[in-house]
Amino acid sequence: MGVEPRFKREKNFAVISMADIVLLLLIFFLLTSSYIVQPGLRVRLPRATTKEAVSEDRVIITITKEGGVYMGEKAVTLTQIPYLIEENKDRIVLIKADREVSIAMAVKVMDAVKRGGGTKIVIATTPEE
Repeated sequence: MGVEPRFKREKNFAVISMADIVLLLLIFFLLTSSYIVQPGLRVRLPRATTKEAVSEDRVIITITKEGGVYMGEKAVTLTQIPYLIEENKDRIVLIKADREVSIAMAVKVMDAVKRGGGTKIVIATTPEE
């Protein structure tokens, strides 16, 4: 002797509200991801008319206008570079030299990379305006 309720509840899934939530999350992540700042040292790169993209698998060597040499964010000397490059022979070495750095200093860093077995050397530039 079961009594049936007068009003039956419909079983449905609110897909529209779920789509709204997903859209809001997508907008949130798109807006916040553009404000992520790349860590590193600030250098004014030389200008060039040609450009080529470099993959993410790289070693970054920065030369500041004061003559400081950094691998990543760690200060290194020219004698340390070959030993550090030996561990990363197959990776691209990206040299980010300030535009006020002498060519002689940039060549010394490139020679140190080659002594360590590095063969893929790229110099970072900014596009001409």
